[in-house]
Amino acid sequence: MTQQEIIASLPSHLRTFVKVQDYNLYTPRDHAVWRFLLLSLAEHLTQHAHPVYLEGLRKTGISLDHIPSIDDMNQCLEKIGWQAVVVDGFIPPAIFMEFQARKILVIALDMRAVDHMLYTPAPDIVHESAGHAPFIVDVDYAEFLQRFGEIGMKALSTASDYAVYEAIRHLSIVKESTRSTEQDIADAEAALTAALESNAGEAPSEASLLSRLHWWTVEYGLVGELDNYKIYGAGLLSSLGEGVNCLDDSKVRKLPLTVDAINTPYDITREQPQLFVTKSCKHLTQVLEAFADGMAFRQGGAVSLRKAIACKTVSTAVYSSGLQVSGKWVRGLTDAMDNLIYIGTEGPTQLAWGNRELHGHGTDYHAAGFGSPVGNIKDLPRCLSDYTMDELKSAGICVGEPVVLDFVSGVHVEGVLDHVERRNHKNILMSFSNCRVTGPMKINGDLGDVLFDPSWGQYDMAVGDGIASVYGGTADKDRYRLYQQPPASETLRPTYSEQERALFSLYQSLREGRSEGAVDDAWLQNFHAQLAAYPSEWLLRFECLELAQSTAFKAQLVDELESLALQSDEHRKLIQTGFERIAL
Repeated sequence: MTQQEIIASLPSHLRTFVKVQDYNLYTPRDHAVWRFLLLSLAEHLTQHAHPVYLEGLRKTGISLDHIPSIDDMNQCLEKIGWQAVVVDGFIPPAIFMEFQARKILVIALDMRAVDHMLYTPAPDIVHESAGHAPFIVDVDYAEFLQRFGEIGMKALSTASDYAVYEAIRHLSIVKESTRSTEQDIADAEAALTAALESNAGEAPSEASLLSRLHWWTVEYGLVGELDNYKIYGAGLLSSLGEGVNCLDDSKVRKLPLTVDAINTPYDITREQPQLFVTKSCKHLTQVLEAFADGMAFRQGGAVSLRKAIACKTVSTAVYSSGLQVSGKWVRGLTDAMDNLIYIGTEGPTQLAWGNRELHGHGTDYHAAGFGSPVGNIKDLPRCLSDYTMDELKSAGICVGEPVVLDFVSGVHVEGVLDHVERRNHKNILMSFSNCRVTGPMKINGDLGDVLFDPSWGQYDMAVGDGIASVYGGTADKDRYRLYQQPPASETLRPTYSEQERALFSLYQSLREGRSEGAVDDAWLQNFHAQLAAYPSEWLLRFECLELAQSTAFKAQLVDELESLALQSDEHRKLIQTGFERIAL
């Protein structure tokens, strides 16, 4: 499938985040940066990465010589049941996870700048394609990655989680852009610090804890034994710096991976002081499932609803009947045994079944919120959802007539039953007019609190004897979108001077000469003379060194590169890495 065909096949709430790769926007220098990094990484990873890595590069359509085309990648990925789309940098974590659950790799569109080759603060196509894609050829790892997406998209998150995401995204854009000033960077760093401080003031959400597990496995994981391990984490695979430094056991502690890794926070701005080693890809899934067992979407009940209330964000509660209620939860009344007896939202709320919004029950209709009892009716041996319409009639519950429902909990519902909504042979929603709902009678004999008054209009009562699941986000994501627009900040695309464009022509000339086998020392000498206009240009000089035959010319290029290595620590590391690769 082409990019456009894949985009057309996506639900509309995901299409918002997908871009189209314009391959012509990558400059010849971008391709040279890719080539240098991938050749250097492949040299290192042949020894230190999980053996499937290099095989995976080939099978996922990733060349060491040039930036991959997403269309070419998709031709290869289709053979193993996956797809890829390109996006603009960081996207909301829940959206990222949903793509992953759909077996779609999310790949950042941009290529890191030549000045950020060792480390880029923003997601880029090196990290996303060469880091993440190769390992999905391993069936166990691919299943783990998809399962992580399925679980991750259900995690409960807080408003401050999203604020941290936006701050990280903005800082990554500002730091990667050549147009940013020192003040721009300082302001973005201050905004992130403020967001992190706010987030640190609350208990970590499920999404926050799961992001730690993602970091210590998918991004920075090792596989094998504590004293004999290989790299599989994408962050390590795509970093010339940390991918090497992490192997020093005296500086980076190695710990066995357990679910307790969620107790270890991470700092994206620094190299990690410890890493976790998994026994195998199957072990990864076991750890993930151990975490999921404690999540609200599996536990349900009062404990899970309280988590949702504490998060103060939109989430979905699922009744035992299958009815899904999506909104910001503010009420969860319980009995003495902590069983939920009445739950409620405030603000826009959606009712759905099977992830499809019920007709007439969207956020426009339930704009002020929704509330409903949970539990069984007195003297009815089964859950109200399990009765046929004839059985309801026999119990005195008839459409068009006054109905009184006394719940075991003491909640009382009295009104005219107008309609019963059924799905999959179950009653999921009952709608009443002229309805009054009250809570259990008080211990001092006072009547229960009024939970719904007839003057408030139509009353829609969810049906179910319990809350089976609570999860982050909405049920019908296309009809109730939490992310109406793409992130507030857009990546700042570089602009190039005439001198830089002339330099790109030199990169293209050398690239074409190398691929055509037309380069000899005479050609290189003439080419090298043109580099006098670019005294700080190290990468082209290194590419000349790769092709040079003359000992004297090689020595000249080495001298020039060693001088350029003094410009910065990054130059030194990159040039030294290049020397080691070509055995100088």
